[in-house]
Amino acid sequence: MKKNPILGIITFIVILFVISPLLVIIPTSLTAANYLSFPPEGFSLKWYAKIFDRQEFVDSFIFSLQLAAITAVISTLIGVFAGLALHKHKFRGSGFFTTLLMSPLTVPALIIGIAALLFFTRIGLAGSFLGLLLSHILISIPYVVRLVLTGLSSFDYTLERAAYIMGAKSYNVFWDITFPLLKPAIMSGMIFAFLTSFDNVTVSLFMVSPSTTTLPLAIFSYMQEVLDPLVASISSVVILLSLIFIIILERVYGLDRLFGSNSQSH
Repeated sequence: MKKNPILGIITFIVILFVISPLLVIIPTSLTAANYLSFPPEGFSLKWYAKIFDRQEFVDSFIFSLQLAAITAVISTLIGVFAGLALHKHKFRGSGFFTTLLMSPLTVPALIIGIAALLFFTRIGLAGSFLGLLLSHILISIPYVVRLVLTGLSSFDYTLERAAYIMGAKSYNVFWDITFPLLKPAIMSGMIFAFLTSFDNVTVSLFMVSPSTTTLPLAIFSYMQEVLDPLVASISSVVILLSLIFIIILERVYGLDRLFGSNSQSH
């Protein structure tokens, strides 16, 4: 098939537009100047060293890692069993539940944040770690469900049926057959849930308190007072961490399969 050069140029422009923040923020973080400048003036790693002088960044980074890890585990557990139930058992209203689980992907994050604040305030969880955790689980589950459903679209159910015929118990079938075959999709869903929680700003903005401040919000608060290369250095750390997980996700599952369409169940 003959390649269209115009399409290649458009693709290059789109990719350049997407990665342009990296091309600006990372070099800016390496400047020797005491102010934001691009191109950077000189070369220095001092702004990365100064991250450790700001205890709020260190504390919020550790807190964000803990929050994202717990969110990823719980979201994966819920998302895996929800995906299996929706794909294997076609019951009346299953389409509604699928849409409901996917709705956080279509509802603006600002609306989710306001709704979460109103709801958790009423039940006394606003500003608590549990309220923040539940909010992050809410916005992370759709990615796990989506990846699990995509993995199930090519799942061979005859393997499960054969195991049942041979007398295997349900938990043995899941652990020895279903889980190994779905492991790439499950691990990818967990990584995506982790990144969704770790990088979230909008929903977290409505749910945090001084004791539950995430790293993105610590950066946002710092920028309200000072705008220096320290902002670029800590932002570069967040970007590089996210890139590492994205590379792992691509190696484990493939980003293109995230948006794959589901086939009919077997």
